[in-house]
Amino acid sequence: MGSRTTERATTRARRLPPHERREALLDTTLGLIREGPKLPTTREIAEAAGVAEGTIFRAFATKDELFDAVLERTFDSAPLVDALQKVDGDAGLESVMIEIVRLLQARFVEIFDVMGAFSLMGPPERFRDPQVQRRQEREIGTLVHDLVQPYADELRLPIDQVTRMCRLLTFSGSHRHINDGQVLRAEDIVQMVLYGVVRRETH
Repeated sequence: MGSRTTERATTRARRLPPHERREALLDTTLGLIREGPKLPTTREIAEAAGVAEGTIFRAFATKDELFDAVLERTFDSAPLVDALQKVDGDAGLESVMIEIVRLLQARFVEIFDVMGAFSLMGPPERFRDPQVQRRQEREIGTLVHDLVQPYADELRLPIDQVTRMCRLLTFSGSHRHINDGQVLRAEDIVQMVLYGVVRRETH
């Protein structure tokens, strides 16, 4: 954590409106948490953000409130939904699926990093509402399905089966306790799902 934190702390942050300051502190805290290997102190957060430590407690009542806000952001699916809505659906099947996997992978890796830092075995209880989870899964699933739909004739399997395999491989390929510390590239995941591992010219 040391060198990168020191680099970020060389200049004082400019004065921001309260909401922007809060978001900036969340960005900094999340970045430090993901660097690991342990949760940062408020002093480390302040140094990395280029602010006085008291600034943190003007934005968040306690350190726990700050960490709760980090968890809230981490498990919020809205940024993923927004990103999926911006994918260029005309880029071709492989390119579209690679972009989908990149977005899913970024979310998975961030969640895994944060859960590891907080020693969590799963999402905190307040993020486990079955109705909310189903709604999020449907929303994301529909967006992914609609992006692949124009290429249905190129697939020998139903779209939902293809995207499910892609999602499962992305999940396992992004989890460091499963992938032996070697995160699978989005390109490799998509090519494995679309073409398998047999030399394509032998088909």
